[in-house]
Amino acid sequence: MFQWSKKVVKSVTFNPGVADESLLALVESYLEKQVDKTFSDLCKEALWQSLCVPESVKPIPQTTTATTDAVEQQIGKLQNQLADLEERFFAKESHRLEVMESQILQLTQQVAHLAIMVAERPVIHYSAPTTSAPASPVVEVVNNTYVPPPPPQEVDPVISRLSQFLDDF
Repeated sequence: MFQWSKKVVKSVTFNPGVADESLLALVESYLEKQVDKTFSDLCKEALWQSLCVPESVKPIPQTTTATTDAVEQQIGKLQNQLADLEERFFAKESHRLEVMESQILQLTQQVAHLAIMVAERPVIHYSAPTTSAPASPVVEVVNNTYVPPPPPQEVDPVISRLSQFLDDF
C-alpha cells in the first residue's frame, strides 16, 4: 500500500469517442443543475457507490449549509403563512363576536318590548264550569295596565332664582 499526502489530486481523462463524450456531456449537465457540487464530489460519490462502501462509513457531504439555508427559508415561509392564517382567523372571529353581540342586543330589546306589551295587556282568567251548574262559562277580566309615573319636570335654574325675587316683590 502506498502513502498519500494530505491532499491528493487525481485526474480523469475523457478520450475522444462516443462513450466518453456522452459521459462528459452528462457530467457537465449534472453539474450545471447541482451548482453546490463539484466534479470532485461527483467522482467521490461514484467511487463510494461502485466500491459498495456501507453508508455508516461514507462521509457526510459538505452541502449541509445549503440544505440548512433551504430549511430555514422554508421555516420562514411557514411562519409567515401561520401569521397570515392567525390574522385572518382572529379577524373572522372578531367579526363573528361583533355579530353575536349585535344579535344579543337585538334580542334583549325584543324581550324588553315583549315585557312591556305583556304588562299593558289585560289578563283573562277562565274558570271552568262546575258540573252542578250548566250555565255558560264565566270569564273574569282583570286589567293590569302599567302606567309609568310622569317624568319629573326640569326647572330652569334662572327661572327659579327669578321666581324668588318675584315672590318677594
